[in-house]
Amino acid sequence: MAAYTVFRAAFGYLFLVFMVRIVGRRPGKQLTPFEFVLIFYLGGLTLTGIVGDEVSLTNAVCQILTVGMCHYVLAWLRYRSSRVAQLLDGVPLFLLEQNEWRTDTLSQMSIQDDDVMDMARAQGIRDLSGIQAAVLETYGEISVIPVEEDGE
Repeated sequence: MAAYTVFRAAFGYLFLVFMVRIVGRRPGKQLTPFEFVLIFYLGGLTLTGIVGDEVSLTNAVCQILTVGMCHYVLAWLRYRSSRVAQLLDGVPLFLLEQNEWRTDTLSQMSIQDDDVMDMARAQGIRDLSGIQAAVLETYGEISVIPVEEDGE
C-alpha cells in the first residue's frame, strides 16, 4: 500500500511537470513551471490528506516527501545536465528580430505583437524601429532589447 502511495505521488508530480512543459509559456508569469507544480500539487496532496477518503497522516506525509524528493532530483538533474535543463525548461524564443516578426513563434506561443509592443512601451520604446529583438524567456517573460544608439 505504501509503495502504491509513493508511486501515485511520483507519477502525479512528474505528469504535472510534463503537462506544464507541453502547455507552454505565457507572458507575465513570474514563477517557473517547477514552482507552479510544486505549489499546486503539494496543496492538492495536503487537501487530499485532510479531506479525502483516506485520511491517513502517514499517507499524506509519505506523498509530500515523495514529491519533495522528486523535485530535488529533477532540480539536481537540471543543474548537472544542460540537455535535461533544456528539455524541462525549453530555450528562449525570438519573437522579433531585425524588424521582422516571427509569426510562427508568436502563433505557437499564443502571443500577439501587441503584447511585445506593450513591453516595449514599458521600457520607453515608442515604435518597432527602437527594438533590436524581443525574446520570450524560458520563465515566460518577454524581454525587449532596444536598438543601440550610435556613440554609446
